[in-house]
Amino acid sequence: MKSVAAGVAASHPATARTGVRILQAGGTAADAAVGAVLACCVAETVYTGLGGGGFATYFEARTGKVTCLDFFVAVPGLDGDRKAEPMVAVDVFFGGLPQIYSIGGASVAVPGIPAGLGEVHERWGRLPWAEVVAPAAGLARTGVLLPAAHARTLETCAPALAYGEGAALYQPGGRLLQGDELLFHPGLATAMDAMAADGPSVFYTGEYAGLLVETVRAAGGALGPADLAAYQVRETAVDHASLAGYRVHARHDLNRTVDTIGALPCDLSRPTRAPGVASALRNKGAERLGETTNVSVVDPEGNACVITTTLGLGAGVWLPGLGINLNSMLGEGELLTDDLSPGQRMSSYMCPLVVIGPDGGLAVAAGSAGASRIRTALVDTLLGVLVDGLSVPEAIARPRFHVVEDTVHAEAGCPPAELAALTEAGWQLVEWPEINHYFGGVTAVGRAGAAGDPRRGGVGLLL
Repeated sequence: MKSVAAGVAASHPATARTGVRILQAGGTAADAAVGAVLACCVAETVYTGLGGGGFATYFEARTGKVTCLDFFVAVPGLDGDRKAEPMVAVDVFFGGLPQIYSIGGASVAVPGIPAGLGEVHERWGRLPWAEVVAPAAGLARTGVLLPAAHARTLETCAPALAYGEGAALYQPGGRLLQGDELLFHPGLATAMDAMAADGPSVFYTGEYAGLLVETVRAAGGALGPADLAAYQVRETAVDHASLAGYRVHARHDLNRTVDTIGALPCDLSRPTRAPGVASALRNKGAERLGETTNVSVVDPEGNACVITTTLGLGAGVWLPGLGINLNSMLGEGELLTDDLSPGQRMSSYMCPLVVIGPDGGLAVAAGSAGASRIRTALVDTLLGVLVDGLSVPEAIARPRFHVVEDTVHAEAGCPPAELAALTEAGWQLVEWPEINHYFGGVTAVGRAGAAGDPRRGGVGLLL
């Protein structure tokens, strides 16, 4: 059976190119994914950054083993010497409706991205750490062009991103950055250089740990030195489900993507499957924005590394002189549960996954942006590739539908026969006039090619 070509899929050309260059230098999928995510922290700061958290899924071709790492944010407060002040409320328009989000120092949870990338590299990397960090540091010195799709996200998230110090970066002179304009974060190269030299610990127990604590507390947060020192990357359980003779492996996310795949109807022919797929995808509760981004990498040896990361909307709390915005995850209402306590990991919709073929070889490595739409985007993409026989670019680009309560939100171009089947089955229908970033942002490398989602300015490059 055809093997997966080595390649990188990401949501920014600079991110994808960084991953490919590292593969060309002899790096593993882990090296390339780590380098690409660091590039995300320069080029995709409307979605992610060193102050955020994420998850990684790694497939080892030699053994067939799949490992998931949790380096999402943790609840602060282990020091017990500071009570968080009220958060800052901002209105963000999403789906045409205003929604209140909370940012500021009190929204900042313990970041996990530096530690997580360090762990991925330590386990599966081959190149020296400094060599993996260097491309992102280079991008930070010059800045990158903001893709038009990212500019549209910025317009939506401006009340949070262009808050405080972010205004000078994202809204210079009072005008939001537009597509193909330069995005530059002064000081970010300094932070990258320090991490290249000292490793991820620079943010937890090293040179920048004290600055991180002081900055968050000055902005009203409770994060302390004990929170940073105690943070550890965790290996988390991997579950799987069958789809068209393939096995999909991933962590248990907030939307339970693996369980959803297992609950898909037996008859997956179109348009017959649409009502059954809608039932499996039914999402209950309010929709939230929650920006994320994903990198998918396969190396020449057939190993795969998929990493999804996020800042939330960003807290608007920047580390002085380092160009790093901190996460706002404690202000994301749908991620807050009654049992949260200091040191505890927060929940997330992120679900980097790998698909193993009947022959035991890798078939697809994929992940998605889009908060509660991550599951929708991944399931539709996998149906396209594994069931409908589409290439990866075709499957990612085609129109999707997303289900909220009893309503199906359908992108322009969804097949009329499927929409008719949904209506006949009793679903309410909302037809969107365009392909929209609301419906997620998949990046995937598979036997049928590599692609980033056009909804997010994505790029897929083969080696």
